[in-house]
Amino acid sequence: MKENNTMKALRAHAPYDYRLEDIPRPAPKEGEILIRVLACGICAGDVKSYHGGIRIWGTSEADRYIDAPVTGGHEICGEVVELGEGVSDFSVGDRIVTEQIVPCGECVYCRRGTYWMCTRSAVYGFKEVCPGGFAEYAILPRTSINHKVPESLTLEQATLIEPIACGMHALERAQIQHSDVVVISGLGGIGLSMLSIAAAAMPRLVIGLDVRPERAARGLDYGADYVFNPAECDVAEEIRNLTDGLGCDVYVEVSGSPISVRQGLECTANLGRFVQMGVFADLVQADWNVIGDGKELTILGSHLSGLTYPAVIRGIESGVIKTDGIVTHTFALGEWEKAFETAEKDPTALKVLLVPGE
Repeated sequence: MKENNTMKALRAHAPYDYRLEDIPRPAPKEGEILIRVLACGICAGDVKSYHGGIRIWGTSEADRYIDAPVTGGHEICGEVVELGEGVSDFSVGDRIVTEQIVPCGECVYCRRGTYWMCTRSAVYGFKEVCPGGFAEYAILPRTSINHKVPESLTLEQATLIEPIACGMHALERAQIQHSDVVVISGLGGIGLSMLSIAAAAMPRLVIGLDVRPERAARGLDYGADYVFNPAECDVAEEIRNLTDGLGCDVYVEVSGSPISVRQGLECTANLGRFVQMGVFADLVQADWNVIGDGKELTILGSHLSGLTYPAVIRGIESGVIKTDGIVTHTFALGEWEKAFETAEKDPTALKVLLVPGE
């Protein structure tokens, strides 16, 4: 560790005002773990946050989620370098991933075991109590939920655990049956991995959707039976052609595109399930009558990754969950501007990593 007790960290001060700064290196208190960050993925939410997304920055300080300035990043993989008093589940040198939410452990949702819905929770990279992984070191708080990474997993695979766990939770919410036709809308890094998870449930069909040809072309390799580009065809018509005119049973919206919501309501069959996972930069308008008066749809939200990390780790390790080629770019922490631009604009980018040690 640095002798001067400082470290580099990417700090969010305001929309479009992110700064790579030297800040004090933290020391673990009782129950805490200090990790050396090995890599941290850039989430679509991080990019939207940089652009002032209303979900993060709100409309004023009164409804703002982020505590600025704060160190960003929640897709964290690190190596344990120091343990606070009372930590016995981990050892110095362990490779570790931490769930993106730090629950309070005391509210009604935590007591029920549904900690990912904690009313007093904090997500790494947005709150002062849990600065994120866009830094050389990070503290994992006392109530953080952490998992050892098997030696068989590469660093790239380990960093994918967090986003894939979110995708697995969304598919759990869908309660896929073997007779279902399942649509995954948005084939970024999470969406592609969801194709293989959905296919492992052995539904009737798995269909992938994406407007980027480079992503759509990968879908068949990750488990889709069909892949359609909404910019090139009438997706609802294509799906009806495959389902005797009925539509899909499950539509999982991963892209965070308002157009995908309206498309999904059109594509989904009567009594179907619509799962919203993607995060929007702004408010969404859709014909809500379709849900009740039209099709009697079940609308399901999906928040974070409750209880899925162990299964994702096993799935990646066994090869059931495909990860080859999902990490497309890696940048040093000092190249964060290029990394964010690549994640947002490069058509070949799926998952972009920041690696503080490079």
